[in-house]
Amino acid sequence: MTALEPRDAEVTPPTDHRDAVPDGQGGVLGKAHRALSVGIVSVVVLIAFEATAVGTAMPVAARELHGIELYAFAFSAYFTTSLFAMVLSGQWADRDGPLRPLATGISAFGAGLLMSGTAGTMWLFILGRAVQGLGGGLVIVALYVVVSRAYSERLRPAIMAAFAASWVIPSVVGPLAAGTVTEHLGWRWVFIGIPALVVFPLALALPAIRRMASGPADPGAPPRPFDGRRIRLALGISLGAGLLQYAGQDLNWFSLVPAAAGAALLVPAVLGLLPRGTYRAVRGLPSVVLLRGIAAGSFIAAESFVPLMLVTQRGLSPTLAGLSLAVGGATWTLGSYVQSRPRVEPYRERLMALGMVLVAASIATAPSVLIAWVPVWIVGVAWGVGCFGMGMVIASTSVLLLKLSAAGEAGANSAALQISDGLSNVLLLTSGGAAFAALGGGAVGAAHVASGASGSHPAAFAAVFLPMAGVALVGAWVGTRLRTR
Repeated sequence: MTALEPRDAEVTPPTDHRDAVPDGQGGVLGKAHRALSVGIVSVVVLIAFEATAVGTAMPVAARELHGIELYAFAFSAYFTTSLFAMVLSGQWADRDGPLRPLATGISAFGAGLLMSGTAGTMWLFILGRAVQGLGGGLVIVALYVVVSRAYSERLRPAIMAAFAASWVIPSVVGPLAAGTVTEHLGWRWVFIGIPALVVFPLALALPAIRRMASGPADPGAPPRPFDGRRIRLALGISLGAGLLQYAGQDLNWFSLVPAAAGAALLVPAVLGLLPRGTYRAVRGLPSVVLLRGIAAGSFIAAESFVPLMLVTQRGLSPTLAGLSLAVGGATWTLGSYVQSRPRVEPYRERLMALGMVLVAASIATAPSVLIAWVPVWIVGVAWGVGCFGMGMVIASTSVLLLKLSAAGEAGANSAALQISDGLSNVLLLTSGGAAFAALGGGAVGAAHVASGASGSHPAAFAAVFLPMAGVALVGAWVGTRLRTR
């Protein structure tokens, strides 16, 4: 097994080897880490703001560029290229350190936004989104490697909690700001304006990373070549995911062809890129990676249908439907804060299993509003509980992954974690969307968009939420297999 291959978690996990950087007074905001912490958290804020703001402007952009029929590709282009970039970033960061992939990723992220913001056709717009995906994939994995090198094991839960908190303000302000800018200045300014935010993170984070986390993991060892096999597998997983997304958008017999081609590319790529034993929930690292995918996929797949359910089945306005999920940002941050406390470290695995039980309960509770006499505020309460559980689980998977990663493996393992997260989102969203459409849900959404009318297809929504609750319960079981012994 080479250092760039996924680890077999049957071996005893290594002790922490990155305590060279002192903690400093004040933890992650102490003198030793202040500039780095503020810089990398600002990068996460930038990514979060883009994710929440750009989606608001996307429908207007597609309409003005006469590309409504290509609307879905504006999202899938970002995802498919980011999967490839995650693997590339993992190898690059393990080989040369995280500085170069992070700087390249931020630059590509900004360049992609400018390309989309100045595009004259829908295909150029989609190309810009693909460049954004390359940047985003490079950045997210490089950030994990920065955390693994620059922060001691004691401080990692706190910086992961800060990453989670970085999504709260963008999730509330982003859509509102983007909507205002789109209405008064035009959708292009949403894309063109965000790159200006790149300057501050670059100026603050890069010098600190160069000082604290640059260079190869073992400076005395000869440089490792890039693993061509893993690069090919990364291309396979990106193309396979894209083909499956394309097939899931149009339910007909011809869709079986791209679906079969996507599966043929995806299955061997996934087996080659994720740690051995991941889908058997082998104890240790494989179960950590599997749990990340189960948690993210089940929750996001269900959450995507909550606003549509409230609008079409209970008659709420889109604004009120969105606000029903707003409390989740605060409780997600609270869950991340809880897992960051030193006192809970001995109970981390138990808290993660409990978190998945809370996620399963929230997903199963949400469709109760399909019953007319159930108050709609139940969804807000349920989603707040679920987000609290997600805050504990998502941050803790990152902490455990870095704890179980030996020298030179943090990049490859972080890439595996992000692939599990993103790929699970695609597969569960695709399957949930297919079940929703098969039971008449597509007609409900189309009717509402066309005329503001509501429909009654509760079975279509139940076919999404209840299976995802079952998937989350499987995650609770996987949470009992995180310890290596």
